[in-house]
Amino acid sequence: MSQELLAIIGQIEREKGIKKEVLVAAVESALLSAARKVLNMKPEEELRIKLDQETGKIHAFKGEKEITTIDFGRIAASTARQVIIQKIREAEKEVVFTEFQGRVGEIVSGTVYRFEKGNIVIDLLGKTEGILLKRELSPKEELKLGQRIRVYVVEVKKDAKGPQIILSRTHPNLVKKLFELEVPEIYEGIVEIRAIARQAGERTKIAVYSKNEKVDSVGACVGMRGNRVRNIVNELYGEKVDIVRYHDDIREYIKAALSPAKISEIKLDKDNSRAEVIVDNDQLSLCIGKHGQNVRLASKLIGWELDIRTKEVAVEVKEEKVKEEEKVKEEKKGKETVSLEQLSGVGEKTLTGLNEAGFKTLDDILKADIEELTKVKGIGQKKAEKLIEEAKKLSKR
Repeated sequence: MSQELLAIIGQIEREKGIKKEVLVAAVESALLSAARKVLNMKPEEELRIKLDQETGKIHAFKGEKEITTIDFGRIAASTARQVIIQKIREAEKEVVFTEFQGRVGEIVSGTVYRFEKGNIVIDLLGKTEGILLKRELSPKEELKLGQRIRVYVVEVKKDAKGPQIILSRTHPNLVKKLFELEVPEIYEGIVEIRAIARQAGERTKIAVYSKNEKVDSVGACVGMRGNRVRNIVNELYGEKVDIVRYHDDIREYIKAALSPAKISEIKLDKDNSRAEVIVDNDQLSLCIGKHGQNVRLASKLIGWELDIRTKEVAVEVKEEKVKEEEKVKEEKKGKETVSLEQLSGVGEKTLTGLNEAGFKTLDDILKADIEELTKVKGIGQKKAEKLIEEAKKLSKR
């Protein structure tokens, strides 16, 4: 068995990429466990197993003395083989976990292997399997057994059966990675992807920026005769891709994000990251898009709330706002112009006391409470209550 064992270890190291040291340690551990069981050794009794990596011979030591019993020979020849295989499988799973954990956030190629309750199992490079959940599959995609497909690695976690690799075809970063693969300028860092918004199967907006003035960011992504972006659209089963030029100027960025609609005016509320976008009537539906898709993706792309209005609606809203402001001013003015002398029980001395205390208008009385008014000379609690009641009646006229 000696040379055979070394040959197996060497073959697994070459084919599976598992380090020889890991395999040898697994073999020694498996033999130690099996030997203790067959030799009926107590837990406190010392036993060591050593695999000679030159000859393939297995040595067992109890303390400093080597065991050469027939029983141990039988263990090495039969029982250990099964345990060794299990240990090797565990080591293989660990290698797969480590490899794919390092590929989270990347695109990998695979083959549709089988369907499970709406989910799809993908064979990844012949090394392991990944799971493509139904919700992570674009509505337009219909995959078939044996079909080659590229997927985005979302997460890798361990469970009782081994590494569980979660895949996606709907993640926005799938599109981002496809552009990195398709556009050399992005891969080289000349063109940057600043933001991306996606509705899988329908439309994606991607904002790009060039660090080199001589390189057109949009042109680089589109490619000669549209070849680069067409390849990506084909990969996404016809999903529309809008390539937007990124701008530091938020107004220009909004215009680019809402393209192909033409924008007439933009009013910004920077404190609340909100913009009112004014368009002509014939541009409204184009700006909003089917089921609000265009404006929703544009809003997500730039990180601002976008309120789309036609010129007519904007004028109506402005007029209503002006009317409301004027109404409030008139009401306030009316309250202020009512003389305090019109309040019942307010004589010259009381009026002087109120004015000196800062109560000069009807509105001042309405805002005051009884305790504040009783501090005025000549005004008790009952009179304060009466003054407030009178002020309320006059304010309603």
